[in-house]
Amino acid sequence: MTIHRFPLQGEFIELNVLLKLLGLAPSGGAAKALVAGGAVAVDGAIETRVRCKLRAGQVVRLADEEIHIYCGARSEEHTSELQSLMRIAYAVGCW
Repeated sequence: MTIHRFPLQGEFIELNVLLKLLGLAPSGGAAKALVAGGAVAVDGAIETRVRCKLRAGQVVRLADEEIHIYCGARSEEHTSELQSLMRIAYAVGCW
């Protein structure tokens, strides 16, 4: 199992955006199809709401991938990681 840590900035991130941002879905449409098809679990329960708002402390699971969402950047290393993710998000049109 691969475990990802996602530094949340702000109150929440939508499930479909998270999957696309981390490269677990190749497109927004693919992310929506994964969620709608019941392939994604949030905190151990199947989640079918495409735009489910995820907050710090929640855990998302897709196949053998697990994403732990934590609150914000707390160090220079995490700030750099977040900046890289945000650049990707802007490039692919998530924000």
